Amino acid sequence: MNMEDYNIRTKVIEKTFNDNRKIKYPTPEHLRAVDDGIYPGGDIFTTEDGELIDLEFQMTDFDEDELVKYVELAEALYEKNRCPISIYIICPDDVNICMKECEIMSKADFTIKLACINEDPCQIILKAIKHKIKNNEILNGDDIHALSLLQVKCRKEDRNYYRREYFKIINKIS
Repeated sequence: MNMEDYNIRTKVIEKTFNDNRKIKYPTPEHLRAVDDGIYPGGDIFTTEDGELIDLEFQMTDFDEDELVKYVELAEALYEKNRCPISIYIICPDDVNICMKECEIMSKADFTIKLACINEDPCQIILKAIKHKIKNNEILNGDDIHALSLLQVKCRKEDRNYYRREYFKIINKIS
């Protein structure tokens, strides 16, 4: 993750979730890796207190299965790192939240927060990638992967738009 992506994501955490903790760096792979079969998480950061923050973009309805996925991730990260875990999930405002706020019984110390925003998270990611291209920055593997996923993470009616944008960008950089 380059410095601009880091700054964008940390600002999203600060502004959307009102979390003013100092984020030191993206969490290294050996501290964020979880067992096979467990959802690996999104962008995971380490605060100066040693706590972990996972930033997620949720493009599908938030139901019991999604909540279980995030709880399992939080417990796995807690078990591995023995520190508090915050999972912050951003949804476009047209995603259905099918879960009520509830207490989750666990030995792990974690918090899961959802925020619905007016802007499509896929559009946020696409803008960030286009901004990198405009500034003549080289796209890394994570950028290409995120770009390729947009066409399956977006709303069904937006798939062709994101496919077209994917093809245009891949064509430019190849």
